[in-house]
Amino acid sequence: MINSLEIFSGAGGLAKGIEMAGARHQAFVEWNGDACKTLRWNYSPDIVFETDIRDFQFSQFSNIDVIAGGPPCQPFSLGGKALGYKDDRDMFPYAISAIRQLTPKVFIFENVKGLLRQSFARYFSYIILQLTYPHVELKNLDWERNLSLLERIHTEGSYKELKYNVIFRLLNAADYGVPQRRERVVIVGIRNDLNVAWNFPEGTHSQEALLWDKYVTGSYWERHNLIPPFGEQRQQALQKERLLSQYGMFPPVKAPWQTVRDALQGLPVPLEASESYNEHLLRTGAKEYAGHTGSDIDQPSKTIKAGGHGVPGGENMIKYPDGKVRYYTVLEAKRIQTFPDDYSISGSWTEAMRQIGNAVPVRLANVIAESLFKSVFEC
Repeated sequence: MINSLEIFSGAGGLAKGIEMAGARHQAFVEWNGDACKTLRWNYSPDIVFETDIRDFQFSQFSNIDVIAGGPPCQPFSLGGKALGYKDDRDMFPYAISAIRQLTPKVFIFENVKGLLRQSFARYFSYIILQLTYPHVELKNLDWERNLSLLERIHTEGSYKELKYNVIFRLLNAADYGVPQRRERVVIVGIRNDLNVAWNFPEGTHSQEALLWDKYVTGSYWERHNLIPPFGEQRQQALQKERLLSQYGMFPPVKAPWQTVRDALQGLPVPLEASESYNEHLLRTGAKEYAGHTGSDIDQPSKTIKAGGHGVPGGENMIKYPDGKVRYYTVLEAKRIQTFPDDYSISGSWTEAMRQIGNAVPVRLANVIAESLFKSVFEC
């Protein structure tokens, strides 16, 4: 049995993917009340701890194999103030503390692409080195001096205590079969004493394969019983010539990116009231304007976002070939994030969309966890 502990759990996208890979959750640590309600709906309420991680006693747990979570992204988000370590919401120190106390075999953390921006480069190195050497005692309150200490330890090679082999990669969820262009940094650590070699699994899907299905074979439109919209027809000759020139008669080896239309296949048209689909209710009022154009139904969705002040509708709208737009329903947004249909999300539309927007796509989490667990727990 693989025992897992989730911190900064949110709605549980990362947790669900890890569970599907074979982990058994021992605890969820999350401070947001609505997210905790979501977790209690989908898991045993006894393992949901609605608390600030700064007050949580990790010592009550033992034999934890996996620690996973998504530390708050606001300090590093491209759309925020980007205060980084100066932001009170920077919770990486507490994620590192959890590793130090429980020494799991592996950990998986996810965060926004902004974490890799140049202005955070030294602090990101500091995070990685702390995760690598969690038992180094850092008494200095000046993180830059601590970074120098960790760099010296890292280069001199005399460290004998428990350490982790830590790697990270910027991943696009669309490349792993998620119907959404979503770039996120994933950090994985494996305890050094396990002597396990691992690398991130390569993507299984590609944009080129989707273009091939649309413009060379037309199989995308056939699957959906559609005639290509006028705009797509205009693209066909140009794209077909380019693709055949590049690939010849052999299609790209990967599967096609999944589109919004692919994800929503089989769902009825949402209504303003429905007894059967309470998460699939029509929300009116969607409008398109500059910088607020919605997600093309025949492309992977734009990144669904939580938004600091409500939901930014441009990312959370469907745009049809005739130019009409409407908001995603909660059920549709769950599918875009690859949650199972029966995974319940608590709260109003705005609150549910916030939780979904903050989540790790379930399929992406599952692909990473399955690959990692196979190397660590079945070798």
